[in-house]
Amino acid sequence: MAKIKHIAMSTQDPDKTAKFYIDVFGMKEIGRIENPNTSGYYLSDGDLNLAILKFKNDAVAGAERGKGFSGIHHIGFQVDNLEAIAERLATAGSKPRDDVNEALGVGKGEHKYNVEVKYSGPDNVMLDVSETGWVGSSGFRP
Repeated sequence: MAKIKHIAMSTQDPDKTAKFYIDVFGMKEIGRIENPNTSGYYLSDGDLNLAILKFKNDAVAGAERGKGFSGIHHIGFQVDNLEAIAERLATAGSKPRDDVNEALGVGKGEHKYNVEVKYSGPDNVMLDVSETGWVGSSGFRP
């Protein structure tokens, strides 16, 4: 069974947002991200990875959101098999987010560490699927 193991929030102030979740809910900082596409934090409660992200360009944020979007950006499910879930998603009418996957360099070719593939979900929610899971989440398999 797939399990929710990752939630990504987009914000214009990752420091302030991360501090809120650390101070109020006791989440732990488990990592930081700084690259040409994104900056921010990875937090965890020991079971779930919460990414606090500031996107630096519209391509990786997704055109419908853009880099200025603030709110829940995507939800990640850890699955047993990417190919099997791809079939189930297609049957349900979900399509790969090729635009975002290509901007991030994921979803094609040999699976890399922490590979995640983005899909469209109902109600304009972006979905991540990963076999390995996310750092700080229970069930993570590097």
